[in-house]
Amino acid sequence: MHKKQLAVAVASLLSISSVQAAALYDQDGTKLDIYGRIAMGIAGGGPEFDSAGNKVDDGPEFVDVYSRLGFRMSHAVTSDLTALGHLEWRFTGDERNTAQGFNEIRQSYIGLSSKQYGTLLAGNFNSMYAQFVSLPFDVYQDRGLLFKSSGLQSWGDSIAYYTPELNGFTSFLQVKHYSERGLTPAEQSGDGSDVAAQGGIRYQQGPFKIGFGAVENAVRGGGSGNDEVLYGLIGTYALSDQLSLRLGIETQDNSDTYGKGFETVGLGGTYSTGPWAFTADYYNVDRDEGEESNAWAAGGYYKFSSAFDVFIELADSDSPSVRSSGGMQDMFWITGARYHF
Repeated sequence: MHKKQLAVAVASLLSISSVQAAALYDQDGTKLDIYGRIAMGIAGGGPEFDSAGNKVDDGPEFVDVYSRLGFRMSHAVTSDLTALGHLEWRFTGDERNTAQGFNEIRQSYIGLSSKQYGTLLAGNFNSMYAQFVSLPFDVYQDRGLLFKSSGLQSWGDSIAYYTPELNGFTSFLQVKHYSERGLTPAEQSGDGSDVAAQGGIRYQQGPFKIGFGAVENAVRGGGSGNDEVLYGLIGTYALSDQLSLRLGIETQDNSDTYGKGFETVGLGGTYSTGPWAFTADYYNVDRDEGEESNAWAAGGYYKFSSAFDVFIELADSDSPSVRSSGGMQDMFWITGARYHF
């Protein structure tokens, strides 16, 4: 299998379903594609107790595995400049959401893309840090990724720019605006308007790829935020047409107010042969406040066709919050199938 074939196989098994996109319209420089996937599985295991020490049920359950539906739009303004649009929803295809239909807008943005000058996006889209830095480790359908992912200081009210690739280098910059416009004094956080920026650079040449990024990890950005800067350095190398290895580190200083300082080191790999692909990753998480933990994840994937594949994944997060509350933690597992369109 050539490297290009391996990349396509791994992307279709482990990443987005848009490789199956079907053109609804393609005329006079205007394109409209539809894509998506329906994914169902059975999951079980995980923590037996929550962070407060309350026992929870971690038994097997039939689950939806992040099914989605999306549209990609483009219009050739000139020979070099293209206008872009992207809209994607996530839906839960089991009994928990049958009365609601779609339950999340994952992507909703517009932009301009130039082969000479780069790409500018505005709206709701995945973190540039996740796309250019932590992506090599984002190979699992459910749990298993301990580096920061697509929602990091992103998803809504964001503007981003990334350059064309030049001699293997691509740089990126993104800002997310947090606003309290329209909120009553009782609803406001007291922080007012705020902007969280992220930026970095990626280099790829042949079998080697490495990305470095920094993110202003605002508290308002979610559970990992502590108003300190998060740094990440993550790379991957294809040892052969079938085997690639990845190595990375993320670190964030401890905050006097919010804590949450840490250093995470991850090591993993992907092996592909024919319709099969296998992944395995190990993480060591050293927290400035709290216990050190060791986590691992592994997965197996079989591709029946370009439209249908099956998978099984295992993950043990070794959560110190569960151990400190006196609880136990079972290994999380999930198995299922996906249909892409």
